[in-house]
Amino acid sequence: MRDRSLWYRSLWGPPLNSIRTAARRIDAATPVERDRATDALRAFAILGVVLGHWLVTALVADGGTLRTASPLHFMPWLAPISWMFQTLAVFFLVGGHVATKGYASARARGVTYGRWLRLRLTRLFKPVAAVVTLWAVAAGCLLATGAEAGTIHTLVKLALSPLWFLLVFAALTAATPLLTRLNPLWPLAVVLHVDLIRFGLGGPSWLGWMNLAAGWLVPYTLGAAWTRGELDGRRAGWVLLSGGAVATAGLVAWAGYPASMVGVPGAAVSNLNPPTLAAVTFGLAQCGLALLLRDRLRRAMRRPLAWAAVALVNLSAMTIFLWHQTALMATTATGLLAGRLPGLHTAPDDLTWVVARLAWLPVFVLSLAVCWSAFRTYEQGTRRVRGRRSRVVVVHRSGRAEAKVTDGA
Repeated sequence: MRDRSLWYRSLWGPPLNSIRTAARRIDAATPVERDRATDALRAFAILGVVLGHWLVTALVADGGTLRTASPLHFMPWLAPISWMFQTLAVFFLVGGHVATKGYASARARGVTYGRWLRLRLTRLFKPVAAVVTLWAVAAGCLLATGAEAGTIHTLVKLALSPLWFLLVFAALTAATPLLTRLNPLWPLAVVLHVDLIRFGLGGPSWLGWMNLAAGWLVPYTLGAAWTRGELDGRRAGWVLLSGGAVATAGLVAWAGYPASMVGVPGAAVSNLNPPTLAAVTFGLAQCGLALLLRDRLRRAMRRPLAWAAVALVNLSAMTIFLWHQTALMATTATGLLAGRLPGLHTAPDDLTWVVARLAWLPVFVLSLAVCWSAFRTYEQGTRRVRGRRSRVVVVHRSGRAEAKVTDGA
């Protein structure tokens, strides 16, 4: 038994030691004053969205076409899954905090608004060029080979769906100087009145698109309040968590809002597209929980391995977000060569599909890793030459970049 243990140690020891060494270097290179909880919250928010999409988005092979479906349509009692993985509110909370803090720092250093905004938007949109170009070429090739128009529309829409989020986030980022003192109750009041007119008074459905800005402005301005120090105590977190949870439960139970916090194909109302009052109150609860977890996350991030993993996710946040749907579709398309595979091409209408889909998650991760390897330079820049310091170490020590891990997205 001891010989086997020594064999395992000799096999895995060197790689694990290299990982630990790299993690310690990243940990040592991180400024002491850095709030690692902010990076951890962003990483969890991004990974939550990715995992949520992989679990609730199905591409069903129906004859010669592919169509989208959701297990939440066939099994609505699975709605709590969407509560765990619809984490965009936390992303906007962190984004508002980082943007307002970064803008204040830029002003103190004499950096103009135009230069500050240009640097942020460049980091945000540079990775977009690659995914848009690839899918423009892919759509042209599919048309040339006679693929069904419905299939092409489904694939392109799914691949480019993350872009709506970036456009909203970019608009809020550009408006940051105007939002630094805005009370979150103002955009919340807008969402409340829009839904009241839409659902209570029979107003036009297009009015709901006002919530696309107002709805995400609520957590974004909460992030600005965090920067101002107004959310430092635990009381604020508990008020947001309890108030948001009670309000959401009431809206679902008595006001007819869907229980699912993501869009469900075929549903009359989507909580996310555009955001409804229920989605916003649910986001308030999530933001409250995030604020309450800050101290625990700071303690957890003192571990070099945990911090290194969070730092690396943040360095590739946009690449992961933009390419995770492509990874899903690439796996689905490749799997068609073997026929209709359970959990990949079949209708998500029972728990068997759920179990099969969970088994496919490692394959999606591998496919996303391939996409990351091919396209990460659009976000991180070119690979370092031999003898230069690690990219993670460089960005942590760079006063100019304020660490891309923090300011990315």
